[in-house]
Amino acid sequence: MSGGVEPETPPGSSRSGGTTPVGGKPPRHHLTSIRHCASSARIAAASAEFELDSGTLSLISPTDIRPGFLPVFRSGSFADIGPKSYMEDEHVCVDNLVEHLGLRGPGIPAPGAFYGVFDGHGGTDAACFVRKNILKFITEDCHFPNSMEMAIRSAFVKADHAIADSLSLDRNSGTTALTVLIFGRTLLVANAGDCRAVLGKRGRAVELSRDHKPNCKVERLRIENLGGTVFDGYLNGQLAVARAIGDWHMKGSKGSICPLTPEPEFREVRLTEEDEFLIIGCDGLWDVMSSQCAVSMVRKELVEHNDPQRCSRELVQEALRRDCCDNLTVVVVCFSADPPPQIEVPRFRVRRSISMEGLHTLKGALDSNV
Repeated sequence: MSGGVEPETPPGSSRSGGTTPVGGKPPRHHLTSIRHCASSARIAAASAEFELDSGTLSLISPTDIRPGFLPVFRSGSFADIGPKSYMEDEHVCVDNLVEHLGLRGPGIPAPGAFYGVFDGHGGTDAACFVRKNILKFITEDCHFPNSMEMAIRSAFVKADHAIADSLSLDRNSGTTALTVLIFGRTLLVANAGDCRAVLGKRGRAVELSRDHKPNCKVERLRIENLGGTVFDGYLNGQLAVARAIGDWHMKGSKGSICPLTPEPEFREVRLTEEDEFLIIGCDGLWDVMSSQCAVSMVRKELVEHNDPQRCSRELVQEALRRDCCDNLTVVVVCFSADPPPQIEVPRFRVRRSISMEGLHTLKGALDSNV
């Protein structure tokens, strides 16, 4: 590889099967219980509209979040080749970033963690290279840790250029990339492509990334402004994603204007006790399963056994049962050593009923219109 880049495989990653993450904690099975009460005027209005008793909608969590709350990171992952003849997905899990990198000193908040999924195409070179080097590129950037966004953006571009310059990598191979960097309570998602990050917030799915499909309105406009075209859902009739690292057969020479960009989109959130877990996965999962369905499944599994690796495996197996046509990679990250609290819905007489998953979908739709 050019530029003196030496692959350094972070612990906790593999090409297939489950992984044991760095700094992982064993499952804990003593469950706690919390009762939620309806406290939203919009939910009350929805109750009247759908002729539901308010007790059925008692899922709004308390707002008294402890000011000293700090998440505890533990993760599990699972990958499967699916119906394809070869595996092009890669992933990485680091539950204790400070210990893993030996980071100490002012300006380095703790606890910290790093996760990533990389969906390769046109061969495995790009995805494998990015998985091995992206964390190193981030932490060695001059903007780290003072400006995390600038450091990550620079790392994505550096990885893209390193593939172009390499004499040992197939520069025509490419990969989408989604990374999650957490320091303290600040979670930063960087996404280039169609992998997805979904936060489980007391049973409700909150998407933290946007799928970069060429026919997405925002991406199509960006592509066309740069002289590209979208034909039948493909960028320039060739690629099913609008952002990717590698694919230099489509980008031309370095520095030239190209609608296919490696630059990621960012989403930052501040974690609270309501944020129970994060699911990140390649598009093989999301092609056959909604974000809310995945969150509902994981929460149910965590309440039963509190094991994020088993949750990841179950999501992959469910996607296979739904006739997924792609490689599958899923990472589940929990933010507490305890399982999610049971959501108790008081039993009242109702004229009509709605499922828990349907209720969360309704609340998400209402919140998005606020």
